[in-house]
This record gives sequence, C-alpha cells and structure tokens, in this order.
Amino acid sequence: MVRTGIFTVCAIRRWLTPLVSMLMLAGTAHAVPRVPASDDMVVETLPAVTGWSSEQRHLRRELVQRPGDPATAIEAATTYLNLAREQGDARYAGYAMGALQAWEGKPAADTPPAVLVMRATIAQFLHDFDGAEATLKTALARQPNDPQGWITLATILRVRGRYNESDAACRALGRVAPVLYGVACLAENAGLRGRHDEARDTLQELLANPALAGAAQAGTRQWLLTSVAEVEELAGRSAQADAAYRKAVAEQSSGYLLLAYSDYLQRVGRHAEIPSLLAREARSDAVLLRLAIAGAAARDKGAKAEADELRQRFEASALRPGTTALHAREEAMFALDVQNDPKRALELARLNVKLQREPIDLLVFARAAAAANDSAARGEVKALMQQIGLKDARVDAIP
Repeated sequence: MVRTGIFTVCAIRRWLTPLVSMLMLAGTAHAVPRVPASDDMVVETLPAVTGWSSEQRHLRRELVQRPGDPATAIEAATTYLNLAREQGDARYAGYAMGALQAWEGKPAADTPPAVLVMRATIAQFLHDFDGAEATLKTALARQPNDPQGWITLATILRVRGRYNESDAACRALGRVAPVLYGVACLAENAGLRGRHDEARDTLQELLANPALAGAAQAGTRQWLLTSVAEVEELAGRSAQADAAYRKAVAEQSSGYLLLAYSDYLQRVGRHAEIPSLLAREARSDAVLLRLAIAGAAARDKGAKAEADELRQRFEASALRPGTTALHAREEAMFALDVQNDPKRALELARLNVKLQREPIDLLVFARAAAAANDSAARGEVKALMQQIGLKDARVDAIP
C-alpha cells in the first residue's frame, strides 16, 4: 500500500476551504488511457468506499454514467482526494486521478481549466511538484481569473521555498478573489522571511474585520489564527503561539491545525496533551507519527502499537520503487524521535528538502544534523535557509 503524509497538502486545503466559503458568500505527465468516444461510454468503474454517504454514492453513479462531465468528475476527484488526505493512503489519489480519466491523453487546449487545476492538486498530493506547477500555469494561462488555481500555485511555490514567485501568485490572487486572500497570502510569505511583527499585525487586522464575524466564517478565522500561531513560532514567541493555536482550535478543527498544534506541543514538552487532541482524527501516517512521538517522549509502553503500525506502513511503502520521497519528512521524524536513529533521520531529512522546504522541513533537517553531531549538515541547513530567505528562531535556538 502506497501511503503519504498529509501535512503539506493540508497547507493547500486550509486555504481552499475558507476561500470557497468566502466566494460563495460573495457570489463569486500521465499514462495514456482509453479516451471515451462519448459521454455515455464508461471508462472505469471506481471503487465505492465503506461509510460513504448516500450523496457520495450517488456522485459515484453519476460519474459512471457521465464520465465526461467536468463538474461531476471534479467533485468525484475531490471526494477521493479528501479520503487520501484523511487516511494518508495514496491509492485514493489514484482513484481521484481516475475520475478525470476522460481527459487523459488529450491536449491541454481540449481540457477544461478546472480539470487541469484538479489534476495539479492531485499531483501536488503525490509530491509531483514540477508536474503540478506546470499544469497550474497552463490552466491559469487559459483562465487567469481562477482563484483556486492561483492560491494553489502560491502555496506550492511557498512550499518549495520560492517566495518571490509565490508573492507574484499572491498578488494575482488578490486581483481575482476577495482582498483578504491576497493580503493573507503575502503576510504568510512575509512571516517566513522574518518580518514577523508585520505578518502578525496584518493577520490580526484581517481577523478584526466585521465581515468575518459569525458562525459562517469560523473556518476563515481558524485559518487566520493558525497562520498567526505559525508566525509566532517562527519568531520564537512560544506563549503567543500557544494562545493563537488555542483560539484556532476553539473556532473550528482541521487536520492541518491539529497536526501543527501537536508539533508545537511536542516541541515544548507537553506530550501528554497530544493523544486527546488527535483522538478523533483518522489514523493517517501523520497522526500515527505524532502519537508515536508523544508516546516515546512520555516513555509510554502503550504507544508501542502506533510505532509498530507506522513502521510496518513505512516498510510496505519501501517495497515500491520511487516512493521514499513521498514520506521522507515523516520517516525522518520517526527515525529521530521514535527510533533514536539520528543518522537515518539526517539521510531522510536531506532527501526531503530536495522536494519541499517548509519551516518544518528545515527544522527537522536542523534537529537531525544536531542529533547526529554533523557540523557539515548543520552548514547545509544554514546555507539552504539563506538561499530561500527563511528565518526561524526555532532553528537558531538548536544548540
């Protein structure tokens, strides 16, 4: 079974969810499969999933009957991709791609831009960042007023440590979506560059907007508060980060938020709080990892089950060629904090930053380098942070 972590892809999802909500309120290289001769031709029977709602089962039937309908295909792909995110199982991402199969092998000019954006989102989940970026740029060249395309591109570029290019996508987003999103997008990039007070103040000003009051905007407030917490962590202001995380959780839960807060709790030694925080989450690789780390830190023998299950998942994935990089971050954290194998952790962390360069990636790289007592690796971390322009007080504080 091929599995992948959900932390990075949730960074995109946490933007898209409030954006879709706000827009509604405002009124606003693959294999070549069979191409259907008409919309009536069934190209593939996608699997049903135990526990699906009647609406989801109806959607699957609609896709079978009308595989060439873009709206139906995108909705089905989104449903499968959400399952992949929640369960950490990349097979569902394959099913999501299968939902778009009517356009496989067709020129981009003959593929609806919304389908291209969905295809790019799936590619990003599978860590095909080059493919996702190229597909998004093709879609946006044809439909430059698509906010989902711009926000996804801005996030992918940020994840890859290309902040100037991400800024450009943020500004484009600001021209086609409510101003809030372009401003917040730029504020997150400012925080990564070390302009922490500026970023925090901008996000707090957005939160003070009366338009964000009420239950309908709880998701937007949670997203902005999570961003505030992350900026405070980058600035080394632990108490302020904790307060922002708590406010975010009180507004609305999300997978991204709970993982980020779990990592914070781990860093400040509050391991005992993590199991209850994650109690209702699906047992994805990312969730199991945090539970295993918390158990190891607390010397809880009862947490061995999570560690064993996660180790077995990693071993199963390793049997499939070309999948190591899909979960290199999670494996590095597991090796460092559960298995106490800093050399293995360093190897995986170094591999991971070739693909993604979020603060958590550089932090894991730095921690592994320090644990392995590898001065050359510590120099690599410093050089890479200087190269991309990332400022993180947590890395600076590592002895």
